[in-house]
This record gives sequence, C-alpha cells and structure tokens, in this order.
Amino acid sequence: MGLLGMGLVGMGLLRRKRAAPMPSYADDDSLAVLVVAPDPARADSDVLREAAAAGVDLEQPLLVRHHLLLPGDRIEEARELLAQDGYRLTVIGEGVRAWRTQLLTALSASQERSRMAGLAQRLGGDVRGWDALGPPEDPRADG
Repeated sequence: MGLLGMGLVGMGLLRRKRAAPMPSYADDDSLAVLVVAPDPARADSDVLREAAAAGVDLEQPLLVRHHLLLPGDRIEEARELLAQDGYRLTVIGEGVRAWRTQLLTALSASQERSRMAGLAQRLGGDVRGWDALGPPEDPRADG
C-alpha cells in the first residue's frame, strides 16, 4: 500500500475489511455431515471438488473432524498436542475425533490429513479419514 493509501487508512477514510469471526461449532450432533473423506488414497482436492459440485459452500467455515484410533493411554497426550492448534477431542467408542472450525481448502485438508497421520503413527494409532460438518439446510430456504 502506498503512502496515500496508508494515510487514508490512518484517517479512517479507507478501511481494511476484517474477516468475520469463526462460528463456534461443536462436535455435538447439531450439524449435518457435508463432506466425507475416508479414503487416504483419494485426493482431498477431488473430495472438495465433488462437495462443491453437490452444493457445499466451501467459502463458509466448517467443523472439520479427523477420525483417529489411538491407544487409550495416549488420548490425553493427543489432546494436549492438538490443543496447541485449536483442536478439541471427542472420545467415541474405541476412537477419537479431533475437531475444530476452519475454512476448508484442498491445501488445508491435505496438510491436516498428513499431520493427523503422523500424530497417530507417533502415538501407536491409525487414522480413519476426516469429514466436515455445517449447519443443516433450512427447508424453508427452498421456497
């Protein structure tokens, strides 16, 4: 930004657009599953392209959940490590879901899938894919 632009920003005449705050979604069954990616051999970009073609709005933040199988004595360690990046854990049966709200892109999905695979391997576990959830569609919106 040039000196003129900086002066206008300082005077309040030119404002930078602030990003909207992330919604505070929770892994509590109040959201609908919009994207499912259980196959590690399938490219995340293909999964997201298919989701977008089906009408999923990838411009909006979604609750992204990574499904992990971890030894019971390593769950708290996983919780502490993942909390550093804003993840929370939900224990489900023999596994856990690591989840957080984020804007989902092919790059972020691929990076986080790789990260979860590394964490699971380090803790003696495995990954069972990821999914993304958002608010259920309002049936009144159609008509």
